[in-house]
Amino acid sequence: MSATKLPQRWPAPASRRPIIFVGAGGIVRAAHVPAYRAARFPMAGAFDVNASAARSLAASLPGCRVYRTLAEAAREREVIFDVAVPAGEILGVLRALPEGAAALIQKPMGRDLKEARAIVDVCKKRKITAAVNFQLRFAPNLLALRAAVDRGILGSILDVEVRVATFTPWANWTFLRDIPRLEILYHSIHYLDWVRSLLGEPRRVTAWVGGDPRARGYADVRSTSLLDYGDRRALVTTQHFHRGKRHAVSELRIEGTAGRAVARLGVNLDYPRGLPDTLELERDGRHKTTSRSVALRGSWFPHAFEGTMASLQRFVAGESRELPTAVGDALQTMALVERCYRSAQKKADRFL
Repeated sequence: MSATKLPQRWPAPASRRPIIFVGAGGIVRAAHVPAYRAARFPMAGAFDVNASAARSLAASLPGCRVYRTLAEAAREREVIFDVAVPAGEILGVLRALPEGAAALIQKPMGRDLKEARAIVDVCKKRKITAAVNFQLRFAPNLLALRAAVDRGILGSILDVEVRVATFTPWANWTFLRDIPRLEILYHSIHYLDWVRSLLGEPRRVTAWVGGDPRARGYADVRSTSLLDYGDRRALVTTQHFHRGKRHAVSELRIEGTAGRAVARLGVNLDYPRGLPDTLELERDGRHKTTSRSVALRGSWFPHAFEGTMASLQRFVAGESRELPTAVGDALQTMALVERCYRSAQKKADRFL
């Protein structure tokens, strides 16, 4: 099984526009900045409604300017606006950006499908080239896994399963408290987007969402989504108040006709520090099964954040015709999220 040259990094752009942060919260400091620094993307400015957050971020980045208002930041040209704000604020930010701008938008793309469609419309009307930060697709282990699938190492895909049972500190994000939709919209959306990128649109969706008595004030913090592809299926199941360490799990599995793969997503196991990601591949031979662990260059957090930015930088520079998480594609992920919530809202059939 030749897995030594499986790619784990999105191609770097030859030309790099300066990055202007709109929003300077925890995800920017913990993931965006380390990834961009490693990839040598220039970080030129920051705006946040919390001015002290913008100042703190800029202080850690030589030459980074602090903008007093969004309008001041929006005067910049030939830059990438890295929009990392709560979902309900995305539309307002996009309307303030200059026509013809380029933007990388933090997920989710709005609070629901209606808002997602409005975001796409604004981008079209204002000629904004925009992608959504569905960075799980660009995690080193999942780029390698996708290459293994594309090369037929696992044969034809039969099953995809994502299982997460960990403790997630939702209190770190104050804007998540008391919102009507939480787990699928803000977490499992990553897995649904990745499954879509691999298998396309499911024929049918069946989902369940639930809260947790230990998580008062938060909506769904547990979920199960079953995606029906006819002769294939994908299952995503999560529990975010599993406080045990020994049996905590955060993994993605693929079963194929010729082999299988298991990828660990380590960031969930001790957020935000996490454990290292892993990838194991098995291939069924004529007489025996061969297996190997793939050496990885990094993990989902922060290394995947290089990929979403690199893909947008290459696209706006004319170096690539491919923009994998463009808002048009992200709209289909938001539609899948909507299908899951609508399925979960239906009353279960009763026995007669």
